[in-house]
Amino acid sequence: MLRTVFIGAVSLLIGLTGCVEQQENPSIREASITPPLLSNSINKKGERPLAKFEPEDGKVLVFIGQELTAIGGLEKYNDGYLDHFEKRPAGFTSYTFLTPGDTTFGFVHKGLDGIETTDDWGDNDYNMSLQLSDPDYANMALAIGLGMVNHEGKIANGEHDEMVKELGNYLKSLAPRPVFLRIGYEFDGHPWNHYNKKEYLKAYRRIKDTLDGQGVTNVAYVWQSTGFVSTPDQLEEWYPGDEYVDWCAFSFFSRWREQEMVEFARKKGKPVFIAEASPTVSGPNMKFDNETLPMDFNNQHDVELAWDKWFIPFFKTIDENPDVIKAFSYINCNWKEHRMWFENPTFKGIDARLQINEGLKKRWIDEMEKDKYLMSSPTLYTDL
Repeated sequence: MLRTVFIGAVSLLIGLTGCVEQQENPSIREASITPPLLSNSINKKGERPLAKFEPEDGKVLVFIGQELTAIGGLEKYNDGYLDHFEKRPAGFTSYTFLTPGDTTFGFVHKGLDGIETTDDWGDNDYNMSLQLSDPDYANMALAIGLGMVNHEGKIANGEHDEMVKELGNYLKSLAPRPVFLRIGYEFDGHPWNHYNKKEYLKAYRRIKDTLDGQGVTNVAYVWQSTGFVSTPDQLEEWYPGDEYVDWCAFSFFSRWREQEMVEFARKKGKPVFIAEASPTVSGPNMKFDNETLPMDFNNQHDVELAWDKWFIPFFKTIDENPDVIKAFSYINCNWKEHRMWFENPTFKGIDARLQINEGLKKRWIDEMEKDKYLMSSPTLYTDL
């Protein structure tokens, strides 16, 4: 749930989950003339072709996020998920931004932050290059949250084209590693993202058109909602178009009951990526103050509460939608230790690290042993 927010915006209530129109460069198409990249495979029901990097029905790609301390597996960052679980996930999640000059928690963005440099914009350290060069991350897909808050108009009118092309060259260099690119993730999270809808759509399309023009072929384009804000009609207003979306996505936190994305994606014939998921349980006044109950897995009471009120519904949601939900990313972090979340009503009391409670760790391992969950393997890239 990483977001580029200003300090004053951090305390805005997520539960209320805020540009001047730019002239579009005519060299970038308003609508792509190339068809979406689809697999020749058919899902088990024979209803539609599989989308890019989509596994067959009943299979689910497992990702872990999101910053270096949460995932681990590195010399300096060695107490994360990869250091405590023998089976490595099929992928990991990271973030970068097209927001040069903006400041977040004292960090001045230069653009494409956290790719080849170690950067902390309030959510601890990020550096994809460290991860991608480490053998512990071999045979794992990459999911990237691409932020563009306050810059969707500039992207839409071409001011950031060179930066987008730089990103495209980087993505091409990762082939054949599959990349899931979440352009403008949580587009409808108005208090923290406050995207201008028209400019957002132009920017999303321009990014994909630019990368297509560069010959980038190892990227699946992911369109991610917050998961509790928009109605189906509102989702339709934000939708870039079938030719621009490979996967639909949403975030699974305390207000998961309100999500509309699974059915929306089913009607569009798209798979779903639960792109952000971490245990949060609504407090008594959730819809008014957006406060969740404190959740620290060092406390057994909190473990049982999280298991009953979050983990069981989470796995049930996956189980009940085997034709649509094909990937998820669990955020294995100590939220309350990251300054970005100190005043955030949803995450200020959350420590969601699976490894700090042996009983919870075993339950997670037992669940991940089920055949439906896809993990890292030497054949993962070709299987997808």
